[in-house]
Amino acid sequence: MVTNELFTPYKIGPVELKNRTIRSAAFEAMCPGQRPSQELFDYHTAVARGGIAMTTVAYAAVCRSGLSFENQLWMREEIVPELKTLTDAIHKEGAKASIQLGHCGNMSHRSICGCMPYGASRGFNLYSPTFVQKMNMEQINEVADAYGHAVELAIEAGFDAVEIHAGHGYLISQFLSPYTNHRRDEFGGSLENRMRFMNMCVSKAVDAGKGKIAIFAKLNTRDGFKGGQETDELIEVAKELRRLGVDSIVLSGGFVSRHPQYVMRGQFPVKTIVHYFPWSKWWLKLGVTLAGKLVAPTVPFKKLFFMEDALKFREAMPDYPFVYVGGVTDRKSADEALEKGFPMIQMGRAVLEDTDFVNKMAADENHCSGCSHSNFCIGRMYSKSMQCHKHCEDITPALRKEVKRVEAQNDKLERKLGYK
Repeated sequence: MVTNELFTPYKIGPVELKNRTIRSAAFEAMCPGQRPSQELFDYHTAVARGGIAMTTVAYAAVCRSGLSFENQLWMREEIVPELKTLTDAIHKEGAKASIQLGHCGNMSHRSICGCMPYGASRGFNLYSPTFVQKMNMEQINEVADAYGHAVELAIEAGFDAVEIHAGHGYLISQFLSPYTNHRRDEFGGSLENRMRFMNMCVSKAVDAGKGKIAIFAKLNTRDGFKGGQETDELIEVAKELRRLGVDSIVLSGGFVSRHPQYVMRGQFPVKTIVHYFPWSKWWLKLGVTLAGKLVAPTVPFKKLFFMEDALKFREAMPDYPFVYVGGVTDRKSADEALEKGFPMIQMGRAVLEDTDFVNKMAADENHCSGCSHSNFCIGRMYSKSMQCHKHCEDITPALRKEVKRVEAQNDKLERKLGYK
């Protein structure tokens, strides 16, 4: 059923959105030198021009130790003027600007983050590969303080909202999940203890931004594998985030280091990743070629793929304004999310494939995204900027053929499962 609610204003915290749509914090990989680029500027202003109520700049590290990629934002004073240029341009196009703040934890390498990567517990990061250190109290306080400072910088840069990343197996999530948190001190064991680091980081962010900026958090509905954190615990985490003063929670899911396709859905883009990895990372090329589909098995894409779990949070906290994300591909699915009690929706690949997606939904109640979920964009972002294959100038004939093969396989599987 098509309703008009999708294109009505909505107030969250101190910010009023012109409609209910938000560009999700899908990592753009458009920040060489850890600062904004012209490509980042052009993309977000195009999304703003395309009708979105708010566009989210993705995955900015709150400090250098939080960097996971070479082409990722790192929040620091020297880039504030460049970020202000971006937010001014977004505002000029009629949209609000948000920025996702996070720390990758163990998903890094010394060459990027400048130290032995941090984690809730010590271990080994197979993807870099590198050893990971268990965070001490000094480091815990340092990172928590960095969240507060990053919010201050976001306000200075003209952002209307921040999104604290507490999901997907990054650092806050690494403390929350029993899969990665094996500590025996006050930060490990019980859920209350495992939430302690999150509470420190979020409290600093809320203290810095409450009343000045809308504060969102991204949280898993479940980690997506046996031994990970499940929905019942994560509902309690959501209640704690509300108590801490978070205005809205984006309900996502998955662990990128353990089950990445639970986050992204579809096939793991092995050939795209291998093609764009430089030969200096030959061991990653080899590892992804040999084991990519074993460590990242396919999870079929379907519309509104997080809805079943997200509704459990709505039932537990019926008066709280959650954001729905995951598989919003057309006007019908957008309206369905609102009808089920989610006042805001986020979209990623739909507005990467077409930055005018929201305007087209407004003009045509039957409009559907042209994204076919080949995940070429995700495969490319590990080495270069995130781009849809339809707009990518350096895609090769072999990769175009691979995209068509994956699209055909996806279509066949989704029809077999009744998702289409």
